[in-house]
Amino acid sequence: MTAHFNHTIIASIDAAGMAAFYRDLLEADDAPDWGPFVNIQIGGGILLQFATPPIEFPPQHYAYLLDDEHFDRAYARITSDERPHWADPQRLRAGEINHEHGGRGVYLLDPSGHYLELLTRPYL
Repeated sequence: MTAHFNHTIIASIDAAGMAAFYRDLLEADDAPDWGPFVNIQIGGGILLQFATPPIEFPPQHYAYLLDDEHFDRAYARITSDERPHWADPQRLRAGEINHEHGGRGVYLLDPSGHYLELLTRPYL
């Protein structure tokens, strides 16, 4: 059987707030919540679960592949919210997007400090 990615838990300062942020930015579907998890579902049936862990957590990197129209809408939200963003992971090209790998990409921080990457073409 081929393995398929199913879900991940994203450590959150405010699980409900994080789920709302991701739901809006990724245009995700609501999913049933249970236990400590506030859940949303993205394409391919992937479940994103947000929870507040009992310990401090280091920032992680999450990359999402969007089609061009979705990227345009997400980038419009980023700019209208005046959310800091960068064209590069080193955060040197502030307020820009990149045009690498035959598409477009942008980096930003989510409300819990995780690094998000939105891109329109996969690397491979």
